[in-house]
Amino acid sequence: MSARQRIVRERRQYNQLAASQTLEDYALRFTATRARRWSSFRVANTAFGAISFLACEAIGGSATLTYGYANASAAILAVAVLMFLVGLPITYYAARHGVDIDLLTRGAGFGYLGSTLTSLIYASFTFLLFSIEASIMSAALQMALGIPLWLAHIISSLVVIPIAVYGIRLISRIQLLTQPLWLLLQLAPLAYLALNHGADLAAWREFPGALGHADGHIDPLLFSMAASMLLSLLPQIGEQADYLRFLPTLRKTGRWAWWTALITTGPGWVAMGGLKLLAGSFLAVVALRHGLSAEQATQPTEVFYIAFQEMLSSPTMALVLTGVFVVVCQIKINVTNAYAGSIAWSNFFSRLTHSHPGRVVWLVFNVILALMLMELGIFRVIGGILGLYANFAAGWIGALTADLVVNKPLGLSPPGIEFKRAHLYDINPVGVGAMALSVVASTLASLGAFGPLLGPLPQAMAPFIGLAVAFVTAPLIAKATRGRYYLARPDTDLPADAAEARCVICENVFERRDMAHCPAYAGAICSLCCTLESRCHDLCKTQSRITDQLARLMETLLPGRMAGGVRTRTARFLGVMAVFTLVNGGLLSFIGMQYGAAVPEARGVVATTLWIVFFALLIVSGVAAWLLVLALESRRVAEEETARQTGMLMEEIEAHERTDAALQKAKEVAEAANVAKSRYIIGISHEIRTPLNAIFGYAQLLERDARIGNPDGVRVIRRSAEHLSNLVDGLLDISKIESGLLRLTRDKVRLVEFLDQIVDMFRLQAAAKGIQFHYDRPAYLPAFVHTDQKRLRQILINLLSNALKYTRPRAMPPCACATAARWRSSRCRTPASASCPRTGSASSNRSSGGGWRTPAPCPAPAWA
Repeated sequence: MSARQRIVRERRQYNQLAASQTLEDYALRFTATRARRWSSFRVANTAFGAISFLACEAIGGSATLTYGYANASAAILAVAVLMFLVGLPITYYAARHGVDIDLLTRGAGFGYLGSTLTSLIYASFTFLLFSIEASIMSAALQMALGIPLWLAHIISSLVVIPIAVYGIRLISRIQLLTQPLWLLLQLAPLAYLALNHGADLAAWREFPGALGHADGHIDPLLFSMAASMLLSLLPQIGEQADYLRFLPTLRKTGRWAWWTALITTGPGWVAMGGLKLLAGSFLAVVALRHGLSAEQATQPTEVFYIAFQEMLSSPTMALVLTGVFVVVCQIKINVTNAYAGSIAWSNFFSRLTHSHPGRVVWLVFNVILALMLMELGIFRVIGGILGLYANFAAGWIGALTADLVVNKPLGLSPPGIEFKRAHLYDINPVGVGAMALSVVASTLASLGAFGPLLGPLPQAMAPFIGLAVAFVTAPLIAKATRGRYYLARPDTDLPADAAEARCVICENVFERRDMAHCPAYAGAICSLCCTLESRCHDLCKTQSRITDQLARLMETLLPGRMAGGVRTRTARFLGVMAVFTLVNGGLLSFIGMQYGAAVPEARGVVATTLWIVFFALLIVSGVAAWLLVLALESRRVAEEETARQTGMLMEEIEAHERTDAALQKAKEVAEAANVAKSRYIIGISHEIRTPLNAIFGYAQLLERDARIGNPDGVRVIRRSAEHLSNLVDGLLDISKIESGLLRLTRDKVRLVEFLDQIVDMFRLQAAAKGIQFHYDRPAYLPAFVHTDQKRLRQILINLLSNALKYTRPRAMPPCACATAARWRSSRCRTPASASCPRTGSASSNRSSGGGWRTPAPCPAPAWA
């Protein structure tokens, strides 16, 4: 693994659309257990309501009118059985693991970015089906209300948005309320016609179709063409899975109820779907017998209007019921199409852009795409679109089914469904490779590449060839790669027994199944934050990004000298250019095929025009590809420089942190030494105080003894002992000062006696040093002063001690009046004038204005 990248964590706050799970409905996420709170009946009923789409009637009618009853009905039966077998494992894994079809595809052989292709296929299915269904509703609105078709398209599109915004919560209520009405209007006219119009039933069973045989036997070629058209409905199982992921757990709901809900509304949708296809086939023949054209006979609105008219014998009531029926059906299915499309687009864009504005934004986007197709008249080219779409859908569903029913039971793939980016390779060659081979094979078959050898049958069965190729090649690729591309790293970094974990990015709590460990942020991260993270560069995985995988593939396939240029700028440009060219070529080819088939006489002009457009787009694509490569390279260089600068800053921060730690340690050592010193001072002070108290006590006794011949000496001893005691207290004060506990007292001091004690203490010391000590006590000193006696004693003792220490013998003696004058100026008020006893000069403390002022100092003594 590469060196760990340091990323400054920033809390991600989603907007109101993305933050509300009521609106999001766990798009891009594992469906939490607490969200699967509805009953199995309600979830199954919601999924069953998604089968109400009238495109089944349109497709069934179109297939019958073209290929005949025998070929169409056989194709409906065969495709229904096939789709049931394919849909069973898909819905089972979706319901069991609580994932939608996109997340299921990620973990079932396609990889993290490989499944973006299938998301695009699935999203295309949703807005194609949406546009078809909404076009049917627009025709009903135009018939019933007489409004313009373009306005009917807008109404049909926008009416579903307020419902689909609130996800399954509101959709399930709508489906529950409209289900009885839909079933009644769906089945009543069919039952009436079947029971009362036997001639119509006979005509339907004998209908040969435009291309069928008059004797009504099944033609393999026509059967294959009809079945290929029906196979375009294969992705419908994805919409069923998107609802069934909310199915309660098997333990909570019970085995019988769980399996019943799963089978009847999961793969079992083909039962009702097949019935609707046959109903459309039957009603199309009835419409022809009533004089409608072939184009009108494939319109569900027209055929149900005839059915209701036959049943009620009232054109007005028939028109009303037709309008109600079509509107109910289209709202029921299109809220599902819009809902499923919003989830698919969310998955698609979030992985490519690392941003997610909210499922609601992609809901509106999906509806707008469908509205554009409706305004372009998609209903007229429905057959060609569905036939082409079936090739891609068959490749996707075939590879997905093979992984679920073959690879997992055989141990070629992990047993669970891993959908988180942190644990997946960008591309899994099992699903992507199988789908690519399938699309190539089906495309070649649809273009007639196998015609010279096998005739026209492979061209008609192109989607089935693609489905078979995907189903067969997926296990073979898994066997060849030994399943190594399913998991980029094991999911063992978070505690397995933890039910929930908090995301370090969005700081929300999610279930353990939705969390992964992120080494870039050194914590648990939810699947959505992991998807949107663009700065980590997949630090948690090695050699798992698409660029690394493609580079390794090219280095394996190309010779040694050419392999060295795979990671160059030119190689990246050629790769991007190839993708742009393939997309443009495929899109223009599809346009040419559709318009060439619609207007055969203009096929040459259309082809020439499209070639000109292709070469023009080729130049534009080259410029765009080069700009894209340069932009990506500039971004990579900027990110590397940012990472380097960030690394330097982090190193400097770490150096400062080490310095701070050293300073803190030194501070702690100094504080410990200071504490030890304070303890020592306190201890030694107690040791000194014991003999000192004895001296002080005996001095007091001797001072009171009248027999002592020299009472002044005893008094000096007592005062000196008292002074030493004060010094000991001073040592204790030092400890208090260091701890910030020093306190000042306000004592009432007899100033004259206090000064006399100080003088007696130092007179003998001055005499011993040969210095004359003069003490001139002014007569105006106050009798009492309020001060801290101990602090004042310390100050005077320090001053006089320094005077004795630094005064030379026979030098000018100190003048005590200066000290007294300074003290007097700050502590008391004295008479207006006084004189210095040594100089005889007068000094006044009163200013010219009558106030008090500081007296002028005496001449400086010798020690100054």
